[in-house]
Amino acid sequence: MILPAKYDAVLQQLLTDLKNYSQVIDSDLVCRAYEFSYLAHVDQKRKSGAPYFEHPMNVAQILTSLKMDYLTITASLLHDVVEDTPVTVEEIATEFGSEVALLVDGVTKISGLKFENKEDPKERQEDREERQKDRQAERVKRQAENFRKMLLSMVNDARVILIKFADRLHNMRTIEHLPEVKRKRIAMETIEIYAPLAHRLGIGKIRWELEDLSFKVLDLKQYDYLRHRIKERREEREQYITNITTPIIKELKKAGIDAQIKGRPKHLYSIANKMKKRGLPFEEIYDLLALRIIVKKIEECYYVLGAVHNLFLPIQERFKDYIATPKSNMYQSLHTTVYGPGGCKVEVQIRTEDMNRTAEEGIAAHFRYKEGRVADNDLDRYLVSLRQILDDAKDPTEFMENLKIDLFRDEIFVFTPKGDLVKLPLDATPVDFAFAVHTDVGFHCLGAKVNGRIVSIDHTLHSGDNIEIITSPNQKPNPDWIKFVKTAKARGRIKNWIRKSLFAQSTRLGEEIIAKQLKRLHIKKDNAALEEIAQTYGFSDIHQLYASLGQGDTTIQGIIQKLTYKTGDSDEKNTLVSRFIRKARSTAKGIRVQGVENLLINFPKCCQPVPGDPIIGFITQGRGVVIHRRDCKNILKLLDDPERAIDVEWDVERDKEFMVHLKLLGEDRKGFLKEITERISETDTNIVSAEMHSENGVVHGTFIIEVKNLNHLNRVMRKIRTIPGIIDLRRLNGG
Repeated sequence: MILPAKYDAVLQQLLTDLKNYSQVIDSDLVCRAYEFSYLAHVDQKRKSGAPYFEHPMNVAQILTSLKMDYLTITASLLHDVVEDTPVTVEEIATEFGSEVALLVDGVTKISGLKFENKEDPKERQEDREERQKDRQAERVKRQAENFRKMLLSMVNDARVILIKFADRLHNMRTIEHLPEVKRKRIAMETIEIYAPLAHRLGIGKIRWELEDLSFKVLDLKQYDYLRHRIKERREEREQYITNITTPIIKELKKAGIDAQIKGRPKHLYSIANKMKKRGLPFEEIYDLLALRIIVKKIEECYYVLGAVHNLFLPIQERFKDYIATPKSNMYQSLHTTVYGPGGCKVEVQIRTEDMNRTAEEGIAAHFRYKEGRVADNDLDRYLVSLRQILDDAKDPTEFMENLKIDLFRDEIFVFTPKGDLVKLPLDATPVDFAFAVHTDVGFHCLGAKVNGRIVSIDHTLHSGDNIEIITSPNQKPNPDWIKFVKTAKARGRIKNWIRKSLFAQSTRLGEEIIAKQLKRLHIKKDNAALEEIAQTYGFSDIHQLYASLGQGDTTIQGIIQKLTYKTGDSDEKNTLVSRFIRKARSTAKGIRVQGVENLLINFPKCCQPVPGDPIIGFITQGRGVVIHRRDCKNILKLLDDPERAIDVEWDVERDKEFMVHLKLLGEDRKGFLKEITERISETDTNIVSAEMHSENGVVHGTFIIEVKNLNHLNRVMRKIRTIPGIIDLRRLNGG
């Protein structure tokens, strides 16, 4: 067919660009896809009024700048025809082959998110705001799920996401034609999702442009201010580049090293972030300039580093060798910061041509096309690690959290006992290391030896550490680990374990609560009736009903009332139910603490019960059972909702210890604290913390100790009371 002249010129340029970097192309296939796309979109217009075909055409041009293969270019030209025209994937496969069809289908399945933003003007403001929150939460969830699907597609063929990046980049370049509300939504989505994802995949060229284009939409005033300030200092910057590069070029020529030296300011979004992070105005951001030195061979990188350090004073703590230990997104370079002429800080990056391409194009640089597509080993390894992130996060929003965990952190490199190198994010812990070695090692991690010294599992690791994990078959993940782990794998595995364990324990607790309450009311348990009740609550089976009750999301009162109605029991039984709920249940035995296990048992700080104390449990939404002493002052408030109260009894392991908070008053004298700690130690008791201060000759002391039971506590308190000068000693009793 005969294309309009301007489109034909673009096609010829596409083919020329492809031939310049690829030895294997099918020009006829690309031409047919170009013409097919033109005809499919011929009657469609963009918001700007431009022909829609110009969008896939521009997407193809972006991908040729990344030097992608002819099949990716072909698929990019067709990436919207299935979604926006009557053309089917089957037709694409027939016309252009199965590989192109799979790429088009992958992009179609994770195509742009669309959300309704219409509002009813008559709707109350409060309702509208609440609906907006719900819509936002749903949008985030759907958005996250789409990106997870995108990465799942990418794990099989990374070219899917590269087409999607090019699609988003062109849309951001032409975003000014959309309404403001939609512009801001798309820009926010781009800066929160697409740009971090581009960083994760190492595609610096696309990441930087996406960030700046989004920044322009979200804060045009600041964007224009920085753009003008950078422009104002252009001559000054160019002169400075000349001053610093001239001696470097001279030194490298002596050594016969052919190097490209480029100076450029950091991109605008990066400068804005730096100003915000440091709390400084533009005038005081001195390290705006980054100098990049590109050489042919790796050994030349290190020679250049030495030459730069000989010429300019290096800042020692700002040196990073990402050649010997690449970043997780395959980035390699030497980084150093030096004091340039005039004392200004200049960041210098030294890398080979291949490293520079990887830094700008990321995974796109890790495809080779000779006699066909051959993915290199680095890419294969990287996609395997990405699959771990996808497998660890089953919940969409959790996936987005995991995706961003390690993005902007520096990395450390530690060693196994066998000398193998393990890469972890900054501030990683032995638990992160354990999960990096193997999931089972993480699950059973009891402690660690770092450089031969035993450390706690939340110890901060440093580059060069040699780590040995201490495991125990009886050890299980602790929910508190979530607070300090740094890797996506550790966080995901721990959350999955908690989720499964919590459901099982909640189910067991809920079933036990129902069984005991029915027994006390002399009501026969009817599983069929309970299954029907589960359906009325919206649960798929009786186990979900039990779990909801155990977690405190459903009340036993509601279930029993439905059950007595369902089984046709008399009004007298209903009266019994009401009477039972109101009755103090101090005489009956109920749920055993040990039977519920740690995940569903919480001991509050207000009264800190220990075995031997009279206790009562309260089912708290989402937290399981909270155990209070029966003399706790907070009981009065909790009894306002009596249907959540359940009886519990102690059944704990002998070696389990509980923290207790003691307060004392005493006469101020020398050696008083020493004598107190000695008396406590005599009872084989661990002191968690101790604080004392003197006021008008009276010592005020607070101690947190660990005891096994009430007898143990009483023994400690008796010992303390024998000390001369003790005025008062008491245990924290709620409040």
